[in-house]
Amino acid sequence: MAQSFLNRREAVQLLGAATAAKAFGADAPDICFLSAVEMAGLIRRKKLSAHEVMAAHLKQIERVNPKVNAIVTLTAEQARENARKADEAQARGVLLGSLHGLPIVHKDLFDTAGVRTTYGSRILKDNVPKQDAIIVERITKAGAISVGKSNTPEFGAGSQTFNEVFGATKNPYDLTKTCGGSSGGAAVSVACGMTPIADGSDSGGSLRNPPSFCNVVGLRTAPGRVATAAQGNAWSTISVQGPIARTVADTALLLSAIAGPDSRCPISITDPGSRFAGNLERGFKGVRVAWFKDMGGIPFDPPVLEIVNAQRKVFESLGCIVEQAEPDWEGAHEGYDTLRAWGYAASQAENVRLHRDLVKDTIQWEVERGSKLSAADISRALALRSRAWERMRVFQEKYEYFIAPTSQVLPFDVNRPYPTEVAGVKMSTYIEWQKSCILISALENPAISVPCGFSPEGLSVGLQIVGRHRDEWSVLQLAHAFEQATKAGRRRPTVA
Repeated sequence: MAQSFLNRREAVQLLGAATAAKAFGADAPDICFLSAVEMAGLIRRKKLSAHEVMAAHLKQIERVNPKVNAIVTLTAEQARENARKADEAQARGVLLGSLHGLPIVHKDLFDTAGVRTTYGSRILKDNVPKQDAIIVERITKAGAISVGKSNTPEFGAGSQTFNEVFGATKNPYDLTKTCGGSSGGAAVSVACGMTPIADGSDSGGSLRNPPSFCNVVGLRTAPGRVATAAQGNAWSTISVQGPIARTVADTALLLSAIAGPDSRCPISITDPGSRFAGNLERGFKGVRVAWFKDMGGIPFDPPVLEIVNAQRKVFESLGCIVEQAEPDWEGAHEGYDTLRAWGYAASQAENVRLHRDLVKDTIQWEVERGSKLSAADISRALALRSRAWERMRVFQEKYEYFIAPTSQVLPFDVNRPYPTEVAGVKMSTYIEWQKSCILISALENPAISVPCGFSPEGLSVGLQIVGRHRDEWSVLQLAHAFEQATKAGRRRPTVA
């Protein structure tokens, strides 16, 4: 099988997609599983056209998406037309950008001009924005071509991708399991070769949990790294936007296009996105890495612990000094939890007031408790986060990285809204089972989920690498080294 794949892949590179498709069958799925970096390079060197790439991906979407329900609004004709325009531009000697000709799917939380954007909500099921979100604007400017919108839970609430508009998105490695959330449709699209890259967002783990469940890569960026337009509390650092891809290099490629300052974002980081387009190779001899203990006593499914702990020797083989240590997490979760509720009260109170019967119960619960918060409650939450952030900063003066499981559980039944217990420990809320990600979100550190193995029943497990404040580049470098050492992300779902 491996030799056959290499032969087909070489044919794509040497002969072009159309010829390879004739030689190996009309689907030519291997085109869709080239890395984004390879795909962009082949387009740039005219070994593949944007039209050929788009045709292969639209065929893959037609074949696979009905099984997984990841792409919920498909813009096939628009995508074909934009691919044709991209090829015409290239024929004139114009490359549109670093993502020229690459198919992409946008999360259904991101506004797309002229294309339905529902936020997974029945309230907005027919909503068609007039303007692109900044992240969509930048991706388009870099030359990527949208194929539509990826599924997400209602208003992004919860880490399981289902809603009353489109239903649930299924895990491509086991269609009876969840793909996680809230960037679940994005992760599944990438895992299934329906697009090479996808955008997403992350509050309590939404750029990390779905990649962990789907054997792909997702990066929670530092707040302000990817600019967002001012709305609601524009200074909030709870939610961020970022990239999902099948490899770390592809993740860095997409980040290079979407990162950078923007005057419309008050917390925008001034570094240019181009800093993420470099060579990821780096030596790690003598680099100090903190290996998690129990993240303050939170429970993990035993198979998750077994699979992640088996990777410690990989980091040691890279030359890292790995020690079991972690910061003091006191107050981090409480601070985050309060500010999350406050955020829901600010963004969803009007929807609950006007359309309560169209808003799911977990959002109603968040809004109700957020509406009861006093100024003292919010001040306390901010102070707790500040103290926890400072303890992490001091901790990382000694350790450049902190490593832990991405998720506390294996992918669970797609019909379950959320786990009610983990390793025999009862969960008190719909999101508590994601505390391994939430603690990192609370501290604002960049964190990446990379594939690290499968359970005996074939369910994907991700490992989380956490870097220093605003140091995504270093996180990408270690993740790349781990990926090259393990090759863990190369297993593809049978459904694809």
